Amino acid sequence: MSSDFEGYEQDFAVLTAEITGKIARVPRLPPEEKKQMVANVEKQLEEAKELLEQMDLEVREIPPQSRGMYSSRMRSYKQEMGKLEKDFKRSRIAYSDEVRNELLGDDGNSSENQRAHLLDNTERLERSSRRLEAGYQIAVETEQIGQEMLENLSHDREKIQRARERLRETDANLGKSSRVLTGMLRR
Repeated sequence: MSSDFEGYEQDFAVLTAEITGKIARVPRLPPEEKKQMVANVEKQLEEAKELLEQMDLEVREIPPQSRGMYSSRMRSYKQEMGKLEKDFKRSRIAYSDEVRNELLGDDGNSSENQRAHLLDNTERLERSSRRLEAGYQIAVETEQIGQEMLENLSHDREKIQRARERLRETDANLGKSSRVLTGMLRR
């Protein structure tokens, strides 16, 4: 299993190195090449995410006593992936600002504040989205637990109803036997 993980690690390292190089070149490319480069980097980022998912699955299959080392490596890879995504967003924002400036003939000095504000807002939206997803997951788990409890209560109700019926039958039988005994005593 660890050999698969190490293979994924090597692929991830090569891919992230390529992505880093391409991200650095995006702002200096002519407009047509920029579009192609941005699309290419997006595809490679998706591939890197898939590699991370594969590595995460491999870590889950590793025995618990040696899982700690791999888990810490996974955390660092995820942090690296987050940094790459942030760098790519900055590069894309710079690219979109350049396109806007070319179209509007703007010198771009005021866009630095806008860019920083936009990055802050984007990060807030991502954090909010993650919180919403976590909340949704909790709600789904709570719903499943509630459904299991309702099923258990339903089974318990059926048992209680059967016990109550048996008690009624027993009570009726006791009443009959009491009358029979009373009749026998009179004779």
